[in-house]
Amino acid sequence: MTEPVRTLVVHCPDWPLTALGVAPSDPVVVFTAGRVVAASVAARAVGVVEGQSRRPAQAMCPEAIVLERDEVLEARRFEPVAAALSDITPWVEVQRPGTCAFGVRGPFRLFGSEESLVGSTTATAMEALDDTLGTGVHPGCRIGVADGPFAAGLASRFAAGNALVVPTGGTPAFLAPLPVEALERPDLADVLVRLGLTTLGSLAGLPVTDVAGRFGSEGLVAQRLAAGLDGRQLHVVNQPPDLAVGMDMDPPVDRIEQVAFAARSLAELFQDALAQRGLACTCVAVEAETGHGERLVRRWRDEGPIGAVALVDQVRWQLEGWLHDSPAVRPSSGLVRLDLIPEEVVKAGSRQVGFWGGTTAADERAGRALSKVAVMLGPGSVRVPEWRGGRDTAERFALVPFPKEPVDGLVGGSTGLLSPSTDGPPWPGMLPSPAPAAVHSEPIAVEVVDADGRPVLVDGRGVVSSEPAWVFQGSEAGFGVASWVGPWPTDERWWDPLRHRRRASMQVVSDDGMARLLVQEGGCWKVVATYD
Repeated sequence: MTEPVRTLVVHCPDWPLTALGVAPSDPVVVFTAGRVVAASVAARAVGVVEGQSRRPAQAMCPEAIVLERDEVLEARRFEPVAAALSDITPWVEVQRPGTCAFGVRGPFRLFGSEESLVGSTTATAMEALDDTLGTGVHPGCRIGVADGPFAAGLASRFAAGNALVVPTGGTPAFLAPLPVEALERPDLADVLVRLGLTTLGSLAGLPVTDVAGRFGSEGLVAQRLAAGLDGRQLHVVNQPPDLAVGMDMDPPVDRIEQVAFAARSLAELFQDALAQRGLACTCVAVEAETGHGERLVRRWRDEGPIGAVALVDQVRWQLEGWLHDSPAVRPSSGLVRLDLIPEEVVKAGSRQVGFWGGTTAADERAGRALSKVAVMLGPGSVRVPEWRGGRDTAERFALVPFPKEPVDGLVGGSTGLLSPSTDGPPWPGMLPSPAPAAVHSEPIAVEVVDADGRPVLVDGRGVVSSEPAWVFQGSEAGFGVASWVGPWPTDERWWDPLRHRRRASMQVVSDDGMARLLVQEGGCWKVVATYD
């Protein structure tokens, strides 16, 4: 496993607010696709949180100024900051507008210590922010230094002051008390919290085999991050030289309409070149040349393979950022050439196969269509099913945001449905295959009786009191039981009196051929799912 790279992250808090020119003291909420993406300190103080829908957010803070997110403006106004940091190291990578990172090893040799590097970085970033936005109208920036980009990013966000330097080798101890929500995997974090695993340290301390069996590849990656084993590299150049694509522009490009056309055309060429070689790109360098010979370079990185839509947006934002920069640093003439250089590539096989289980051109088009919808509606607006572990039918799958973050060389990726894991033994009490065709959002209460009309129950040893013969739903006519199998008893969290749960599952086939899954808990039966 690759050792974590000592990384410095520059994070500008509440950048969607800052880019819009919002003063830190103003009560402002920024929305995209009807969801909160940023809220000022005043709005957060009354309960407004990211991801909240518009109506409850406005009800909590009726005096708040409502603004729509402008991602192009965010990228444009962050460009001077990234450009200024390039004076410290040429390997500045923009993770997203408002956040960038670079490796510490090279600059360390020039500055002599990490503290000196942090001080110089802070001064440079603050000067660029003041020049771009104005002195005193922004919250400044925060610096985080740690082993690996993930921990460094959290250090920048959880810094008590303007900077937090985690000692070399101290990253696991720093991460341990942080909440699992810091993983930025909402669905996984929700399951972990319900299991009582509320901190990164509690996740890191679990046996690897248990994590793999319960949470699959996504859980394994999250556990490695929680343990401080982030092996992602910054600026890893491992691509063949012929993967770069470029285009000359005559006449020079200096308008928004021309920028959008150039970005789309070159991004399509770039993606096609990678696809022909079975590759995907995770870090791309956008290079431009002006009519006066000026050379502009900026690197963009995603957590996983950069999709076609995301690449078009990144290139367009970057070009607009250059063309709309401050007069002091703006190119002196239009752009005459544009190049896209993949600086880190992975096998396309590490991405999720087609959404419908294939790898055809139709699957790829479907994935791109979903990506477009996701971009139009906002993060988390489009969700696809993903298989998980667990005993309960409702726990065996989850709806995850599309596109999904790919997993380092493991099954699962950015465009589809994760296959059920067949590795290792099943969970005790887990239902046998096949999985139910439909799981009821609200289980249906029923009564199960034997041929003599006596209630059928399952005792603590998993033995039925008598053979089930009829199933009744309230006053409605019931159905006869043609065959049945089970029960599968489970006894969860026996060590926790507040969350202890004992139940038993049974599969029954009615006399009309319909198969159902019944669960008894607390002496009551419910229909939780049906089979085809």
